Amino acid sequence: MQVLVTGATGYIGGRLVPRLLEAGHSVRVFVRNPRKLQDVPWSSDVDIAEGDLQDADAVRAAVDGVEAVYYLAHAMGADGDFESAERQAAETMAHEAKRAGVSRFVYLGGLHPDGDLSKHLRSRKEVGEILLGSGVPTVAYQAGVVIGSGSTSFEMIRHLTDVLPWMPAPRWVRNRIQPIAVRDVLHYLVAALDVPADVNRTFDIGGPDVLRYGQMLNGYAVEAKLRQRPITVLPVLTPRLAAHWFNAVTPIPRKLATPIIESLQFECVQREHDIDDVVPQPEGGLTSYRRAVRLALNKMRSGQVETSWRSATLSSASADPMPNDPDWAGHTVYVDDRKRHSSASAEDVWRVVESIGGENGWYSFPLAWVARGWMDKVAGGVGLSRGRRDQDRLEQGDALDWWRVERLERGRYLRLRAEFKSPGRAWLEMTVTPNPEGGSDYHQRAIYFPQGLPGRLYWYGILPFHGIIFPGMVERITAAAERESDNTESTQRNRTQHNGSPEPANEEAA
Repeated sequence: MQVLVTGATGYIGGRLVPRLLEAGHSVRVFVRNPRKLQDVPWSSDVDIAEGDLQDADAVRAAVDGVEAVYYLAHAMGADGDFESAERQAAETMAHEAKRAGVSRFVYLGGLHPDGDLSKHLRSRKEVGEILLGSGVPTVAYQAGVVIGSGSTSFEMIRHLTDVLPWMPAPRWVRNRIQPIAVRDVLHYLVAALDVPADVNRTFDIGGPDVLRYGQMLNGYAVEAKLRQRPITVLPVLTPRLAAHWFNAVTPIPRKLATPIIESLQFECVQREHDIDDVVPQPEGGLTSYRRAVRLALNKMRSGQVETSWRSATLSSASADPMPNDPDWAGHTVYVDDRKRHSSASAEDVWRVVESIGGENGWYSFPLAWVARGWMDKVAGGVGLSRGRRDQDRLEQGDALDWWRVERLERGRYLRLRAEFKSPGRAWLEMTVTPNPEGGSDYHQRAIYFPQGLPGRLYWYGILPFHGIIFPGMVERITAAAERESDNTESTQRNRTQHNGSPEPANEEAA
């Protein structure tokens, strides 16, 4: 089939696309920023449509010639009136898909009880209802907690258990939850294209285990070979306080943790198993919770995390690219500009640049970076603990601590866009070029566009720290590259001395 996938840069969508291709389908993806797909392995195998779901013209072009639409876009981490934005986007897609003759919608929502719901659950439910009422036959899956390497739910469980020897927890830690492995979610999504054409309804999906949240935490502890954690229920931990608590203890930003915490106020358990009548279970059966945790841990340890919650862009973080230098005219812009020549090759310097951040650090004044990270956490931002997906290699769109990789020209240029809380917009550029006389040149620019008086006061307030941080970065990045270069040359000399210089077999070979 010719299928359209929205949300293809997200956690589920990014894993679904290659599985649809593997199943023989032709795939078009609908994204706001095609640059985020630049380094994705399957990007050359799909048709990329650019636009916003609220833009009727862009949606009309995206659904043209499409037989099925996967609707996986949602406002995770959004604030403000996101409900009306999600409603408008769903209505636009429903109208244009019906007009284009699309024969199937596939939607992934959340398990929820009847009655009052949180804003996020209410919005997810409403989107499903809009698609079900569109006139296009819809399979609307309703899943609970998704467990897989890099999923928000799994990362919350992992960090809480890894960090805390004793667990203070809200009352909902006793609620029953039916987690599902991400591999089983993907199985159901792909199989939805084979559901009979007249099916138009919701289906609850879940794994084989029904657990309390506390049991999930200690189930993780067993698989991670940790001591099980004692859990104390604190009635004072409201959802808002719990979100702050999760924000402080885990790298998950408050805006991403809040919708999950709100959903955990209810028991998230399948109320029907009708899906078994239309979609067979995966070969070997559904994945148990403990096995899903084991698989996720193995993926993490081997560095094979396919997609991650880190790819989510918070609504509060600017997604606008940095204007080109000529466009700065007439604007107040603050720049910290530094250059340094290095005796190391451009390749050696680039290796250090591309591995910056996360566990590798930022090569200057770690205490200042940590302090600023905690300030951002307190303000509800991403903080410095978000880390990086891969310790050595970056891809465009990757999250890197409180930065986002906005532009990447591997071997030469890296531009990071700040996603921390501040009264302005910030970028960090790092450029490496070979020097004709030997070695290489490293160029670093920190660029800040302030918003009003608070932005200007912010820049001058942190100027003393910049006077320490940025010179230190330039010096230590190039020094690290030079040490690596010296070590490589030393190893090569030792190898040559040990093996001896090879002699040509004859004069002609010489």
